[in-house]
Amino acid sequence: MSRERLYLYDTTLRDGQQTQGVQFSTPEKHKIAAMLDALGVDYIEGGWPGANPTDSEFFETAPKTRARFTAFGMTKRAGRSAENDDVLAEVMNAGTAHVCLVGKTHDFHVKTALGISLEENVENIRASMAYIVSQGREALFDAEHFFDGYKANADYALECLKAAEQAGARWIVLCDTNGGTLPHEVYAITKAVTQAGIAGDKLGIHTHNDTENAVACSLAAVDAGARQVQGTLNGLGERCGNANLTALIPTLLLKEPYAGQFETGVSREALEGLTQVSRKLDEILNRVPMRQSAYVGASAFAHKAGLHASAILKDPSTYEHIAPEMVGNARIIPMSNQAGQSNLRRRLEEAGITVKKDDPALGLILDQIKLREAEGYTYDSAQASFELLARRALGQMPEFFEVKRYRVSIERRKNKYNKSVSLSEAVVVVKVDGEKRLSVSESMDETGSDRGPVNALSKALAKDLGRYGEAIADMRLVDFKVRITQGGTEAVTRVIIDSEDDAGRRWSTVGVSANIVDASFDALLDAINWKLLHTS
Repeated sequence: MSRERLYLYDTTLRDGQQTQGVQFSTPEKHKIAAMLDALGVDYIEGGWPGANPTDSEFFETAPKTRARFTAFGMTKRAGRSAENDDVLAEVMNAGTAHVCLVGKTHDFHVKTALGISLEENVENIRASMAYIVSQGREALFDAEHFFDGYKANADYALECLKAAEQAGARWIVLCDTNGGTLPHEVYAITKAVTQAGIAGDKLGIHTHNDTENAVACSLAAVDAGARQVQGTLNGLGERCGNANLTALIPTLLLKEPYAGQFETGVSREALEGLTQVSRKLDEILNRVPMRQSAYVGASAFAHKAGLHASAILKDPSTYEHIAPEMVGNARIIPMSNQAGQSNLRRRLEEAGITVKKDDPALGLILDQIKLREAEGYTYDSAQASFELLARRALGQMPEFFEVKRYRVSIERRKNKYNKSVSLSEAVVVVKVDGEKRLSVSESMDETGSDRGPVNALSKALAKDLGRYGEAIADMRLVDFKVRITQGGTEAVTRVIIDSEDDAGRRWSTVGVSANIVDASFDALLDAINWKLLHTS
């Protein structure tokens, strides 16, 4: 039995760019388009040619994609023909084989926002779609505010859709522009559209997430007959975002009835790269990935409670709805003050540490974890520090070097431009192979900018570790997070440092102290010791 084709339409580069704080450069758009194309989406909406310099430049250097590269714009304005509308001309001049235009379908918006008659708006839709088709392009119509419009005036909303269809539109996309329509309403209204004579294989769905229902509403539309689904990577979009393709795609490919009913352009092999695509987008945007994101989040397959971890060891399906590898993610058994020995043994195994089930050291390690987390430490997101703690308790942690003392000073001085700047200086004394070594470093970089006391400490500590210096030469600090775990005069600071090396390894360490420099230094020491442990 053959499956129906379901089309995936990505609007990350256009609607996703409406996210507050997001502004893609042209090179970034090319990177994202390549990622989307490799993933296997059917349509990539590149943006609105002529709306801004970046979008115009992007279409001038349009990527060569297997996916149908699409230009976005709006229907022609009243009082002029489609051929003589300069805004529409910018879109058509982009030269894409696929053109999507947005038009009003809610009578309130037609009269209030556009200030034209209902009849004029219908003609604008018809003429615009007909013009696209006459130029040999595939026409797509985004029916803006459709669900609100249908509830207000169903006959008029349907008239707008039929005008687009009769003019030759390949796709008519039902848009929940304000994001307030609920799944049962989306299903009923989409079903009503098909019953009014517009076939489901011509219908698309475009939802916003203002009630956290965008994915559910998209699935409801598919259930009702729609065969194109629009969304964005990581749910980017205006206000609360759009339907999240990183949740929709695996649901459509892995969950019934969708997996058995439909085929898409995304293969199972490509699906295994979904987590990487999601995180690469966040990296491009310099955003912290959402740990709780479905399927692709770092916590999506994290099992913290001891009861859960015990069952996971026997059969992962006890607490996982899919295998994490199917979407390129990984199972995590984090360490915390809720952890039991099942979590602990699993985590030790992942670190390459073998401990017998009845080893008394297990209880000792758990006690230390619970005590330290009560002091403000966290091992959920600092797995490298957990490993070091465990190895020390088991007597498996070599002492590479010993820090005898350190000092950090901060002063204000004039730079070569006679501008007052801060400067941090760190002095570190270590003992390596029985020999004391003193190192001094400043935090100022080659541009004359101060990088702060932690930078100075890091450089001083790494400056002279004797025979261990080469092992940490490729180590870099890539993230630095600070949290105050208690308030008032007894405030405690937690610092988590993320490090990486040229081998592609990335690890996290934690330090806690009332003094932010001490907390940072402890996390830094753990980072270096973990690197030495896994290199030397």
